[in-house]
Amino acid sequence: MSASLPLRDVHLPDAPSLWPPAPGWWLVLAVVLVLLCIPLLRIWRRRRRRAHWRAVFDAELTTAGHADPRARLTVLVALLRRAARRHAPGQEQLQGDAWLQWLDPATQLDAARRGLLRDGAYRPQVDPEALRSLESWARTRFVDLLQEHAA
Repeated sequence: MSASLPLRDVHLPDAPSLWPPAPGWWLVLAVVLVLLCIPLLRIWRRRRRRAHWRAVFDAELTTAGHADPRARLTVLVALLRRAARRHAPGQEQLQGDAWLQWLDPATQLDAARRGLLRDGAYRPQVDPEALRSLESWARTRFVDLLQEHAA
């Protein structure tokens, strides 16, 4: 061969860059994002639904007025019965201790609040402090019953 040929050394091409990724990696990324977003979306919807139910409970109690504790107690019991009807149809018709046992199976309420819940609307006087304590429990129970129904 002739030494006068203009030959040069062989140069390898540069390594492929990492960006932009191959189409398969974009697909993997999309699937991972969807799988991450599904539980987050469910959590967000559950929180929004619970906030709505709390707002409904508070709005109904507000319509009863702050001055008359018996009216507030009547609305509170009606709300709990409405939630019971949606959770387990037929349970809202229970009366007395059977109603209280179904409503509070873990016996979180003391005897005074259970009595207030059972027959407080028929009493001539309702203690506002006991009612306030019962309202916070009833609000939580109302939302829990509706949440169990929606799940």
